Amino acid sequence: MPDLFTLAEAAMKIIQDRRSIREYTDEPVSEEDLQKILEAGRLAPSGENAQPWRFIVIKDPATRKKLGALGGGGSSRRFTAEYVSQQMHARFAGLQDEEKKKAAFEKLTSGQVSAFAATAPVNIMVVGKKDVWDMPYDTSAAIENMLLMVTALGLGACWVIAPCIDIRDEERVKELLGIPEDYKAVSLISIGHPTRPHRPRPRLPLHQLVFSEKWGQPYYEEQK
Repeated sequence: MPDLFTLAEAAMKIIQDRRSIREYTDEPVSEEDLQKILEAGRLAPSGENAQPWRFIVIKDPATRKKLGALGGGGSSRRFTAEYVSQQMHARFAGLQDEEKKKAAFEKLTSGQVSAFAATAPVNIMVVGKKDVWDMPYDTSAAIENMLLMVTALGLGACWVIAPCIDIRDEERVKELLGIPEDYKAVSLISIGHPTRPHRPRPRLPLHQLVFSEKWGQPYYEEQK
């Protein structure tokens, strides 16, 4: 029987290694790996065991292209609004390199940040049953399970809400994929083989996130 400490360490490594991957090689995702990813989603927790999730596997290049266009359009509208309202400038105020800042603005406002879904060998549209009260939380649990399995398999994935966040885009997605009216298109997961290793993104330390008994009283001391 595997040592529990070893299992915990392995689980933590998978969590630490997970990244949002937006660049993929042309190598297909094997059916064996795909089934493990879907099985991980199936085994997620849900309120009252409602299991409101459904998964649509999309490999057809034409459909992937349309989903990429919908995601790109959704992100472009959202981030252009942020740019015009100066919210984006405030978010990137700490970035001193003007060329990097300009490139970030262009990537976001152009929608390139989400259009990459068209290049992933496989996309999975996560769909949730509307009449289940906990559906948004249940489907999120399933998505995270799938992302962790993707990482464990040495693949890359990205959780993409852009094609679904605007009701107009969601209706286009539902029409494209034949999703019934009593289900909601929740998110797209793009999956493939990463083109390169990705560095960890910074995370806030625990002493800034965890409180003891009430808000504002740190549970952990700041490490000097």
